[in-house]
Amino acid sequence: MLKLHGFSASNYVNMVKFALLEKGMAFEQVNDYPSQEASFLDISPMGKVPVLETDQGFLAETNVILEYIDETGEGPALYPADPFQRAQVKELAKLIELYIELPARRCYPEVFFGGKVSDETKQQAREALIKGAAALKRVAKFDPFVAGAQLTAADAVLLYSLDLAAGIAGKLFDLDLLAEIPGSKVLLDQLNQRDSARQVDEERKASMAEFMAHVRGGK
Repeated sequence: MLKLHGFSASNYVNMVKFALLEKGMAFEQVNDYPSQEASFLDISPMGKVPVLETDQGFLAETNVILEYIDETGEGPALYPADPFQRAQVKELAKLIELYIELPARRCYPEVFFGGKVSDETKQQAREALIKGAAALKRVAKFDPFVAGAQLTAADAVLLYSLDLAAGIAGKLFDLDLLAEIPGSKVLLDQLNQRDSARQVDEERKASMAEFMAHVRGGK
């Protein structure tokens, strides 16, 4: 059986978990946090999560894992068979990650963990999010899914990136990021109603106390 190493409060772990559930693939979650311990670096070269444990070995990096489970699982395809359409899904996922998730992540310490980030960092993040939202608006279809008629891996990335980024944009910048991307709120609402997303969210909520203890150094 596949083993998904990671913690349930991680949005990247949840992208993979959502995809596994959508494809109906059996897996076991192993609760691991990012670590620079030698034993963890043996399975995750950068010490990050998620990590997928297979019969053949370990795979790190979310996009790699998403492609692997799509190619090996028998459930609904998360990437189109047509090479160009497949590349478009990968383009969407990469755009969301680089230009929406990562800029928002720079502000996580202040929004979620009681820290502070510099005004310069916040200004850079705000500008990057506005630019990223404009880029996503240009290429996303929302018909009804982000890449078109079928749910794809790009929807998994969107679901666990845009919600967080929108929360940060609203709290720190008084910016309605979803309004900048017409169709995104409707899609997020629809995705969050899926059984897979409901399960992911339940497990995320159940894990939060342990995760916050870990962040505070309690574990």
